[in-house]
Amino acid sequence: MRDAIPQGAVHLCVDMQRLFAEDTPWRTPWMQRVAPVVAMMCDHRPAQTVFTRFVPPSGPDEARRAWRPYWERWSAMTLRELGADYVELMPELARFTPPALVFDKRVYSPWWNGRLHQGLQARSVDTLIVTGGETDVCVLATVLGAVDLGYRVIVAADALCSSADADHDAALQLYSERFGVQIETAPTAEIISGWE
Repeated sequence: MRDAIPQGAVHLCVDMQRLFAEDTPWRTPWMQRVAPVVAMMCDHRPAQTVFTRFVPPSGPDEARRAWRPYWERWSAMTLRELGADYVELMPELARFTPPALVFDKRVYSPWWNGRLHQGLQARSVDTLIVTGGETDVCVLATVLGAVDLGYRVIVAADALCSSADADHDAALQLYSERFGVQIETAPTAEIISGWE
């Protein structure tokens, strides 16, 4: 990391939910492996943690435009088929709420409607520490959106997961090389020690 992490930074944990952690078509096999590392980050500053949750529609008929064929393809993951309980955070992370906040979204990016950005700006947040899954999908959308909005972005490289190992590795390389001026990557222990 280039500089010390400001006291007011926020840990933004992306989509560490039952629908990705358990036996579903979207299971991310090593989400369970990174969950203790994510929990370590949450435990460091629970009141400065925000969890995002990816919330599917009830059924494909609720989806619009490009999302309709997506949800037709993944109809087994809609709330009507899967059940709303699967939207919940993994139990080992849910224990941090409250004081950690939960922000629901219907798309990959948490920035699409402006509410998360407004909430962070109301708290004068300028630095985000990002953990969660998937490295190459929702984390990617979160990180690039945060850069576009001008946040300092620090990615906890050992607290990310994906269902595709090669894509995970490629995304980490993208973060550190292509976007290395705007995105910092570091192990969780180093981030915690720099955020005292």
